Amino acid sequence: MILRLLRRDDGRETIQRLYGAIVAQSRDPSFYTAYGVPDTIEGRFEMIIVHAFLLFHRLRNEGEEPRALGQRVFDAFCVDMDANLREMGVSDIAVPKRMKKVAEAFYGRVGVYDSALEQADMQALAEGVLRNVFGSDPARQAEASAMAAYITDAAKLLAATPFTTLAKGELPLPAPGDFRPEERSAS
Repeated sequence: MILRLLRRDDGRETIQRLYGAIVAQSRDPSFYTAYGVPDTIEGRFEMIIVHAFLLFHRLRNEGEEPRALGQRVFDAFCVDMDANLREMGVSDIAVPKRMKKVAEAFYGRVGVYDSALEQADMQALAEGVLRNVFGSDPARQAEASAMAAYITDAAKLLAATPFTTLAKGELPLPAPGDFRPEERSAS
């Protein structure tokens, strides 16, 4: 107990809690059942990108401390992706090339999602989701639109969340089960 009180808080616990919340939300079964996200390595990767993006989108225009927090969570994402590649058997020589592709994929998606949210362009957001999450399958348009609505609502919720909440390692996100593609396509 005393050692814990004397230990300097360097923020690692907060970073792990935030990144853990991103991964936990990304694994919510509703994304793979109601939304039809492929339950594959690629599908899970896309969900992690969506949720990491939501946090980074929230922090991007704030001061130095929020941006530093976002950078540290991004670093945790990179460490996790590196570890996952190695666990999947990617050789030490190939990991840097794969990590470069991970970074390119991440920044490409973030650019599309960020631009669409900034312009409040639900169609562009749904098209980005359709392309990235559903491999441009036109039969998945309803699911892509529902996912775009989820992303928009999550971004609004995070925008209303004080930085102090995020700095404590709390990442409030809406329940994905609240959005059903079949309801969106019927309206």
